[in-house]
Amino acid sequence: MKKALMLFIVAVLSVFAVACGSTGSSQSSSAETKKGEEITIKHKLGETKVKKNPQKVVVFDFGALDSLDKLGVNVTGVPQQGIPSYLSKYKSSKYTNVGGLKEPDFEKINEIGADLIIISGRQAEQYKEFSKIAPTIHLAVDTANYMDSFKENMKTLGKIFDKEAVVDQELAKIEESIKNLKLKATASKKNALIILANDNKVSAYGANSRFGIIHDVFGLTPVDKNIKVSTHGQSISFEYIAEKNPDYLYVIDRGTVVKGNKLQSSAKQVVENELVKNTKAYKEKHIVYLDANYWYLSGGGLVSVAEMAKEIEKSIQ
Repeated sequence: MKKALMLFIVAVLSVFAVACGSTGSSQSSSAETKKGEEITIKHKLGETKVKKNPQKVVVFDFGALDSLDKLGVNVTGVPQQGIPSYLSKYKSSKYTNVGGLKEPDFEKINEIGADLIIISGRQAEQYKEFSKIAPTIHLAVDTANYMDSFKENMKTLGKIFDKEAVVDQELAKIEESIKNLKLKATASKKNALIILANDNKVSAYGANSRFGIIHDVFGLTPVDKNIKVSTHGQSISFEYIAEKNPDYLYVIDRGTVVKGNKLQSSAKQVVENELVKNTKAYKEKHIVYLDANYWYLSGGGLVSVAEMAKEIEKSIQ
C-alpha cells in the first residue's frame, strides 16, 4: 500500500515538473518573440519597419531625446554640439558624438551599428542617406497642428519602446496643465507678440508658426493675425512692435543657446529700447524672456512642452 502511494506521489511530481518546464519555455519563447517583433511606423517621410525595443538608438531631434530621457530609454548616439543645458549629460563620452544637426557624421553612425535613427526637419533632406544605414523615422512637430502631431510622435515612441502606458500618463498631465492655462489665458483677454532675438535683429512669429503654440494651443490672442509663417520668422522693426503695442511680448533669445556666442546675450538691452518702452508690455512688466533651451532647441518633447506651458502660465497675471 505504501509502495503504491509513493509511486503515485512520484508520478504527480513528475507531471508538475514537466508542466513548469513547459511554462518556463513558453514564457522564454514569448519574450524572445516580442524582442524581435517588427512594427511599421508611419511618419512624414514614409513608412519604416522598426524592431521593438531597439538597443542602439541615434537621435538627432532634441525633442525626441528629451522624451526618451524622460521615459528612461537608453540612447547610443547624439549630435553633442548645441545640446540643451538640461540634457547636458549627453555630452558625456558615454554617448557617441554623431556630428552636427546639419552635418551628420555618417561614418560614425555606421560604426555604431544603429538599430534606429530618429531625425527631424534639419535632417529631412538626408533621409535616404540615413535609411541606408538603419531604419530611420522623422518625428518633427507639425506647427500648424502642434498638439496632435506632438501626441502622435510620443505615442510612436511609446509603441517602439513598450512605454505606451507611461506616455499616456505624461500626455494626460500635459493636457490638464494646458487646459488650465488656456482658461487663464482666455479669461485675461490679453494679446501677445512672439519675437526671436538674434543679435541686433528681431523677427516675429504668429499663429501656426514655430512658436505659435502660444496662440494656437495656450490661448493668447495674436496681436497681429497677418504675420507670415516662416521658419525664420517675419523680419520686423522696433517701430512695428511699438505700433502693435502688445499686452505681452514673449522673447526667445537665440544668443543664449547658440554655440560660439561667448558673450552674454544682450537681447534685453536690444529689445527694451526707447520705442519698446512705450508699449503696454513694457509698462506692465509683461516682457517675458522664455527659456530658449525648450523653445528654440527642443520643442515637441515630453519635458519641453510641459515646461513651455508652465512658463506661459506663470507669465499671465
